[in-house]
Amino acid sequence: MNLKNTTLNILGKNERLTTDAKTGVSMHCHTEHSKEMLDFVPHYAEKLPIIAYFWHREKAKYEAREGRPMGFDTGYWSPPLEASTVYGIEKDQINKLELNAVVSLTDHDAIDGNLFVNETQKNEEAPISLEWTVPFNGGYFHVGVHNLPKDSAVELTQNLLDYTFNDENHSEEKLNEMFAMLDDIPGVLVILNHPLWDIEMFGKERHEVLLMDFVRTHGRWIHAFEVNGFRAWSENKAVIELAEALGKPIVTGGDRHGCKPNTVLNLSKASSFAEFANEIRVEKKSEVLLMPAYEEPIHSRQLQSFSEILRHYPEFRHGRKKWFDRVFFDIYDGEGLRPLSVHWIKGGPIWLRMAVWTLGVLGSPAARPIFRLARKKDDRVPQDPNITTFNIPDPDKISIDLSGGTESAL
Repeated sequence: MNLKNTTLNILGKNERLTTDAKTGVSMHCHTEHSKEMLDFVPHYAEKLPIIAYFWHREKAKYEAREGRPMGFDTGYWSPPLEASTVYGIEKDQINKLELNAVVSLTDHDAIDGNLFVNETQKNEEAPISLEWTVPFNGGYFHVGVHNLPKDSAVELTQNLLDYTFNDENHSEEKLNEMFAMLDDIPGVLVILNHPLWDIEMFGKERHEVLLMDFVRTHGRWIHAFEVNGFRAWSENKAVIELAEALGKPIVTGGDRHGCKPNTVLNLSKASSFAEFANEIRVEKKSEVLLMPAYEEPIHSRQLQSFSEILRHYPEFRHGRKKWFDRVFFDIYDGEGLRPLSVHWIKGGPIWLRMAVWTLGVLGSPAARPIFRLARKKDDRVPQDPNITTFNIPDPDKISIDLSGGTESAL
């Protein structure tokens, strides 16, 4: 293993963790307060066999009836679990490793879950954080902003969201101002989440150009890049290599939306999140841990998460029991965004209910061997990180290859 900024640990099943660390840090966890956009639905509905047929039919019927396309750009869904439940699951997993636990919940553009957890948990162990949507040159990036000061977290969050949702604020100068504001606060950690994921669905090459433009323009404010628990090993390996080339440490983010704990963690000698942030920001050193569950095929784990998101939870409070209670859509009837359960008593048309059932079957552990056989060789997690070679690119060559420029990426 030829990494300078990051120490990588891979924990096998039934193995004990051997480390000098005393704390496990779990980051990038989503709760019911996270508003997850629906704009991906048309993209994937077009690609799924059988479902694509029904999708085209229903889409045409809707547009003929309403005279407008479906409003997926305004709708959203929310993960099933309460903030306190997510915090408890993450804390329990870390404690079972005989480590102290620090858990940073990061809902999309919201800190409500953090504020609720902070009522009963120490702020040092449950920092106030969010996953900030950052518009940039026609696209956007997700930035983890961790450990906002408790007494000013609401005001700081509003400043960040004013940038996100006010088009007039979208300028290089304003974004630098936002990042500088965060960088000036000791203990705050700013992470570029899943940097190589084409989240805008632009296409791999266009996304990489956008990424390098973003890093070149604003990279000095980014404290670390993220290894993401719901991205394939080949992509995470490339992120590690890119971060090393640019002199950035790696941190982990599980990106959990369902019921299972994060599959990636950070290890630290710190006793609080602020001390951990100092390790990353000042010492520029990081120790990460891939849990045994990360070795399971990524597509199988993704489908398992989908099945948890779409599951019926009879024990939940009213308005959160069924998946269509947790999806909000505007049908342009003057009532704005409302749960789909207002319109669907039984969960929508039969073909959609069958599709949801199918996702549940594919996401079950019984289907996992199929995904294991189909997994690409590059996505198999190595058993021993010490004999894993990372191909660290030259920073100037990255800039030339991806953007046509000649200057360094930072």
